[in-house]
Amino acid sequence: MEKPLWIIYTTHMFIEVFLLIQVALIPVMIREFQLNLLEASLVATVPSLVALLTNIPFGILADRFSTKHLLLGSMLIEGFSALFVSQTNSFWIMVLGVSLMRISSPLYHISGLSQISKLSRSEQISRSIGFHNALGNVGSGAGVISLTFFLSTLGWRWVYLFWSFPIITWGFIILTSLNLKANEVEKRQDQGRRRTPKSSLVFSSALLFFLVVIGVRQVGSIGSSTFMTTYFVETVGLSEAGASLIFGLGPFVGIVGSLCGGYLAERLNAKRALSLTTLGCAITLSMLSLTSELHFVILTYVLYAFFTSNIWSPINTIVAHITPAAQRGLSYSLYFFTEGLIASIAPALTAGVIELTNVWFVIPFSIIFLIISVVMLQFHSHLRSR
Repeated sequence: MEKPLWIIYTTHMFIEVFLLIQVALIPVMIREFQLNLLEASLVATVPSLVALLTNIPFGILADRFSTKHLLLGSMLIEGFSALFVSQTNSFWIMVLGVSLMRISSPLYHISGLSQISKLSRSEQISRSIGFHNALGNVGSGAGVISLTFFLSTLGWRWVYLFWSFPIITWGFIILTSLNLKANEVEKRQDQGRRRTPKSSLVFSSALLFFLVVIGVRQVGSIGSSTFMTTYFVETVGLSEAGASLIFGLGPFVGIVGSLCGGYLAERLNAKRALSLTTLGCAITLSMLSLTSELHFVILTYVLYAFFTSNIWSPINTIVAHITPAAQRGLSYSLYFFTEGLIASIAPALTAGVIELTNVWFVIPFSIIFLIISVVMLQFHSHLRSR
């Protein structure tokens, strides 16, 4: 595998370090800052909204500027924002710092994923994205496990301080990497499309419908992931550190799950793989709601995390296959815009539902939206993936 791909994969690992830390800290935020659940959910909602507003501009940048410099920018933004968060004693200042940190995610993902799709041959995109997501899971898993350690020792702020320095350092290491260029297959494909208006290539009915499907799926996925540690603490009865430890198992399981997702998308086709893995998420969430025994909770959550990590390769493969390489940065920005829009709405929506019912209702709430997305996916005959 080419060196430039591993540079992108490693950058993804650092970008995802803080992915789950904010939501894992929700029970801690409620206790330390005397918040209700809806207020605490803003640590997920506001940063997602900020990231949402940057998706389209970053998509345009990804098609015009060097991937190397965009990756450097993502590392510097994330690293210095983490330093800022580590020094805060106010919940609202923390929300501001995390919001700045989240800007690094769309900057990385749009440029990084579009470059992976250009460096990889068409039939190997799913496999490449599988490796990409596996390294991301290494990062998010390491982040949550390190949070568990610092919660038990020095305090949660140290997890941000600890990771800020290697992230900033890696940003400057990226500058020594080779230039990243698209492969010749992608160049020839785009030359054959030049007579077609760019807007018609990007804003196709297949892509727009797929974004709707992903939006519905995200409501269920974001709802359950945001309040999973809260569910563990308030319904299962675990400690905050214990809930974070179990939550942190998910990304490590996701390393295997991401590789399997790439394999499934390559062997079955991406649409079928996405349907099966989303259905697996719904089934395992149902199993999780039926048990309070610790070993069964761990087992079912591990299975749920496995299926959740399966879905990213099929999703990104479909986006790559139904859009042209020259506009892939914009195409991925539309996908991340949709994902970010739901990520900014779903936590508050789910928190409102929980306030009217109980924390346990987050499970059936998420299952409903996951199943609806699977059904919708089956009704689009033009959504094909190679």
